[in-house]
Amino acid sequence: MRNRDFRRLWSSAGISGIGSWLLVVAIPFHVFNLTGSTVATGLALALEALPPLLLGPWAGILLDRWDLTRAMWIADLVSAAAVALILFANADRLWLIYVAILVENSATMVFRPAARALLPAVVGTGNELTAANALNAFTSSAIRLAAPPLGALLLAGPGITFVLAVDIISYLLSAAIIATIHTRRHQSTAVADKPLEGFRYAVRDRTLRGILLGQTIFLTANAGLTALLVPFTVDRLHAPGYVVGYLISGLGAGYLIGAALSTRAWLSIRNRLALTQFATAAAFFLLFNAPNIPVAIVAAGLIGLPGSILLITAQTTIQRTAPAAMLGRIGALFFAADSLALLVGALVAPAVTLALGLPLTLNLLAAFAVLAAPLTLIAVPMRNQVSANS
Repeated sequence: MRNRDFRRLWSSAGISGIGSWLLVVAIPFHVFNLTGSTVATGLALALEALPPLLLGPWAGILLDRWDLTRAMWIADLVSAAAVALILFANADRLWLIYVAILVENSATMVFRPAARALLPAVVGTGNELTAANALNAFTSSAIRLAAPPLGALLLAGPGITFVLAVDIISYLLSAAIIATIHTRRHQSTAVADKPLEGFRYAVRDRTLRGILLGQTIFLTANAGLTALLVPFTVDRLHAPGYVVGYLISGLGAGYLIGAALSTRAWLSIRNRLALTQFATAAAFFLLFNAPNIPVAIVAAGLIGLPGSILLITAQTTIQRTAPAAMLGRIGALFFAADSLALLVGALVAPAVTLALGLPLTLNLLAAFAVLAAPLTLIAVPMRNQVSANS
């Protein structure tokens, strides 16, 4: 926190995070409320994946050559404009929500890899990088704890329009803060016509390849379960859709604890990734077989604790392993892989639900998440530290 530019990165992420987490509750609730359809709700989630998949490789190249702070504040402004589109949507103009999701996530696929690539330039690649990722995760978890129930209250009170207005303002404030960051990362001199160079490097590097495989399996299951979270709340827990906010808040409490524990050096990277994947999958079973809301909230917290350590460990390892000049491309690759997992999970889960029913589908997805742990043990090399050359 003594680092001026890190304070600005941290504060902008916190401000925009509040608005974004309000939207995480609002959009599935809004779409499900307008349509009553799990397919329409799943489609809204699936559309988030398309921009990174279609634009990711080229955006990664540009990020390795652009001024990252400029890319980030422009992305925030585009996101604010996209969210404003949702204000004009209704049951007859549902397509506006889908367009807004596509535009906002096009901006997000620029913002997130840029932020991850800029962070090592701001704090270095030593212990402060781990501390910075942990602090960012801790802050995000605190927001995740507070914002979803606030979103539920706002949806039940002022309504969707107010929630959207808060999100728009948060993006605008974030853009203003990011524009004041002075740190500039050394830009790549690589040839700009190699959109798959980041992919090639990640495939050759055992650590990056192993994380990519394990996390893609895990996040596919996670996306499917996320797509079914509102139907689970309404149909299985017999609660209003906005109660999802309380479940996400329980998840945030677990993330808060996990972020605080993540800076402790324990186990090798491989074993830490596999253990937290397995523990999170086990908590999935508990959540989606919960008999009531209190048990479901506790289970969500048990998902968040190992889940937070998993994400922080993976992100820090990627930042330390990838060459600085390729962080934009490799970051975009991992973001695209996350989006592919999101797309597959969000589309497959509702379809399987129609065929097999909601309870069986939820348990099958939780079982699929378990597979990430043995895959990680096989694919990620056994070592305690990862060098820049892997």
